[in-house]
Amino acid sequence: MTPESVQRTYITLIILQTLAASMIWGINTLFLLDAGLSLTEAFIANAAFTAGMVLFEVPTGVVADAQGRRISFMLGAATLLVTTMAYLALWYIEAGLVWWILVSALIGLGFTFFSGATEAWLVDALDATGYQGAIEAVFGRGQTATGAATLVGTILGGVLGTVSLGIPYVARSVLLLVVIWAAYKWMHDLGFEPTKADSIREQVSIIIRDSITYGIKNPPIRMFMFGAPFAMGVGIWVFYAFQPYLLELFGDKTAIYLSGIAAAIFAVAQMVGGSLVPKMRRFFRSRTSIIIVEITLGSAALVAIGLASLLNKPLGFWVAIVLLTFTALVWAVSGPMQQAYMNEVIPSKQRATVLSFVSLMGSTGGVVIQPALGRVADVYSLGTGYVVAGVLYAIRLPFIVAVKRMGLDADEVARTEATEAL
Repeated sequence: MTPESVQRTYITLIILQTLAASMIWGINTLFLLDAGLSLTEAFIANAAFTAGMVLFEVPTGVVADAQGRRISFMLGAATLLVTTMAYLALWYIEAGLVWWILVSALIGLGFTFFSGATEAWLVDALDATGYQGAIEAVFGRGQTATGAATLVGTILGGVLGTVSLGIPYVARSVLLLVVIWAAYKWMHDLGFEPTKADSIREQVSIIIRDSITYGIKNPPIRMFMFGAPFAMGVGIWVFYAFQPYLLELFGDKTAIYLSGIAAAIFAVAQMVGGSLVPKMRRFFRSRTSIIIVEITLGSAALVAIGLASLLNKPLGFWVAIVLLTFTALVWAVSGPMQQAYMNEVIPSKQRATVLSFVSLMGSTGGVVIQPALGRVADVYSLGTGYVVAGVLYAIRLPFIVAVKRMGLDADEVARTEATEAL
């Protein structure tokens, strides 16, 4: 393979996997409410999803480092296929909260097989094929591809959900079959050899020990880990809470199509943000400077989104839409910068597991922050929930400032041009 073919495979897998996943993103909260759950219970179910990610993140990261990235990716798609069908069954029978918690946690298991594995596969394969460009530019293109797939998936899911909230889940299941086939055909491990040991227990022990050394004991990675709960915990709540919040601001709770539009805004912002990543090298010398600006602006925008509920309904709706777009845009620009930084300070053999450790910390924040903000929204209002979310998101700032002060080479924004041909 060549660097160009590696990037084509990465983009293809990203598009297919995101398209499948995003079919339900625009209507998932409405789906849970339609199944008979309250707003608090819906976010408890979402918290169970992130709890599943906490529980399974490191073990599945070990699978990627010990057995191979492709195996991990395919297991993720297969697990999502089974659990998505189970979600559909729970909705049909209007099952109790306990069942939603159980299946949501298993959906989290599916996504943990993806986290770390896909990113580690890309970096190793690019290194093995002699890629000389800026890695953040590749991550930026991946972000753009993610946005494009999310745009198509969420809009289509919203349209299908208008007919029946169960149809997007059926469509997601079909697409996951395509994802499994594509990974089997094109995703071959390059520049990576699984960890060798006499037994599975010894293999797992070696990987976890080394991952602690290069993860928790690695100063910049440790700071990213400390900030991750506030990034993911707030981010996932903001995304899903915006569905009912927009309907509230619009003044018509039957306008389900608006939920698809809200998710599409995130998608377009990802596309634009991803395309802007290479251009950031003209304005910033360090990756952490971009992240610091994003946190500052994003926190202020979240507070303003919450205050939009104080305006009259048409004005508040449009103000919230504009601010959401801005928030999603700055998030999309900073994400590839953090990915590029972390991958430069993590050795190849421990890459998938260490990245999974970082995701685990983010998921831990989701377990606590999602139901807490859901409770704030139930007791007070969704607008109040967004104000609190903005404050919580700002707590991430000192950890990134600490990374910046380390002055490592990984913080320098790459100046070389990435290979453009895909």
